[in-house]
Amino acid sequence: MTTPETPAVRGQDLLKLAAKAAASKKAIDIVGLDLAGLDGVADYFLICSGSSEPQVRAIAEAIEDQLRAAGARAWHVEGQEFKRWILLDFVDVVVHVFHEKTREYYLLERLWGDARRVDLGVE
Repeated sequence: MTTPETPAVRGQDLLKLAAKAAASKKAIDIVGLDLAGLDGVADYFLICSGSSEPQVRAIAEAIEDQLRAAGARAWHVEGQEFKRWILLDFVDVVVHVFHEKTREYYLLERLWGDARRVDLGVE
């Protein structure tokens, strides 16, 4: 039996499933980063953007719903009330859903510039 602590899908598979869910809501510039070899807080980051606050929320909800259906529950969620940067922590994978202007300000890809990009198979 799958529990929130032992999801059926883990690691890179979870990352790709989250990317697919983001793409289904027309997320912009979906990027997967492999942090496993770095001193990161997770094995992978998924970073994507929406062009409006309602879209940011819809992307985050789609990711959370899709991953829950696969047996993974978010351990921690932040930012839902502001809808400018929603963080979904699935332990192995941390998802950052930004409003595009907020993403430009924080530049997480540059901060984690040593991380290898992961081919997510989405556009």
